[in-house]
Amino acid sequence: MSDPAMTGEDPRYLGIAPYLYYTDATEAVEWLTRVFGFTEKVRYVDAVGEVFQATLSAGGSDIHLAGVGDEYWPAKGVDGPVGQLNVVYVDDVDAQFERVDESVGDGLEVSRPQDQPYGARLFTVQDIGGNSWTFWQHISDTADLPAGWREIRNGEVVSGNGAESVEDAGDEESGNAEGAGDHAAG
Repeated sequence: MSDPAMTGEDPRYLGIAPYLYYTDATEAVEWLTRVFGFTEKVRYVDAVGEVFQATLSAGGSDIHLAGVGDEYWPAKGVDGPVGQLNVVYVDDVDAQFERVDESVGDGLEVSRPQDQPYGARLFTVQDIGGNSWTFWQHISDTADLPAGWREIRNGEVVSGNGAESVEDAGDEESGNAEGAGDHAAG
């Protein structure tokens, strides 16, 4: 197989997987499999049996995790993971909510599932390592967007102000496409 960077071809993406850090990866593996129902694929343990790396599975997607110890985040100058949100697609978000809510008990706050204007029903929970997880069910191909919002797919406005190109929408709102970009940035 040739290297796309060497041939000038676009890369072939084969998937994407989060790589998450936990102070106690052994506890995280147990928690993620028990609470979310993920499947453990492999774990690598040190001489005393503590997980230092593991791979879990959610459907066909892998989730990698590593044990970093108590000193890892303070050495980075933060309290814990920053800005990590993992989206897990499910076929029944309400059933997943019931599973998670029952499993965590009163220990963690789990947001109730809510329908979103972009055709999704979802809920979010934070795990024991501070990582956020949103369980997402596709419920509609129709977006019910607030007034003034538009849905744009492949450069075409498909809902909101009618079907038109993004450039046409920019011309309509500000007189020209360049002006629309300048206005939005400034």
